[in-house]
Amino acid sequence: MGDFMPFLAGNGVALALAVFVVLIVLRGVYIVPQSQKFVVERLGRLRAVLGPGVNFIVPFLDSVAHKVSILERQLPSMSQDAITSDNVTLSVETSVFYRITEPERTVYRIRDVDGAIRTTVAGIVRSEIGRMELDTVQSNRSVLIETIRTSLVDVVEDWGIEVTRVEILDVSLDEATRAAMLQQLNAERARRAQVTEAEGAKRAAELRADAELYTAEQDAKARRILADAEAYATQIMAEAIAKNGLEAAQYQVALKQVEALEGIGKGEGRQTVILPAAALDALSDAFKMFKGKM
Repeated sequence: MGDFMPFLAGNGVALALAVFVVLIVLRGVYIVPQSQKFVVERLGRLRAVLGPGVNFIVPFLDSVAHKVSILERQLPSMSQDAITSDNVTLSVETSVFYRITEPERTVYRIRDVDGAIRTTVAGIVRSEIGRMELDTVQSNRSVLIETIRTSLVDVVEDWGIEVTRVEILDVSLDEATRAAMLQQLNAERARRAQVTEAEGAKRAAELRADAELYTAEQDAKARRILADAEAYATQIMAEAIAKNGLEAAQYQVALKQVEALEGIGKGEGRQTVILPAAALDALSDAFKMFKGKM
């Protein structure tokens, strides 16, 4: 019995020592996941930030005070009212994506990160929309998004946060403004229809005027050609008279009389034609002159 007691005492010390070593290992060795960072404090003060992998700390002096996820987070969509520079009330729904890059700043400088970001975004949205008109807000949404993101980055930089993306999910109007805009849109459509109709009538009138002008130009051109032809024929007649005397003129007159009588003979109706004696003499003279020409 006397020999057994020292054995038990020795084994108890060894067991206690083993338990102490295991406890030191458990309190001094930490395996940090890839998606997290651990903030270590020593006696209540910041000691270190542990990254992914196996990390060692001083047991009983150091302790892991915060385990912070560094994955990207999305804030729940939030909606806030804003008034544009032309006094239109809007309801803007936004969403923010961010991730924590420096946990030591986040845990010691801000208590409610999500609430702080929501409040900051609401103030930025109201401020930026207050400088813009309604048409600008609706047509330049991408510019507004970038402005909000840039302003938010400047504010949350001291919190160890990286803003990755800002989205404007919806911009809605109150019922009165929507009705007024719809009325204005219908009036604008009616105005455009009237302008289009007036432009069509104007174009049709211009085309008719162009057609009439073209017809008049063609008629004038035809008359000018006919006048030129008659002038040329008169010139030829004058030259013939000057060259052959009165005989050429009588020959031309006789030919015209023959052509006229031929036309009368070919016409419908009565076929009996009474000619004066002078006409017969002219035909005889024309035949003689024509024969002489032969």
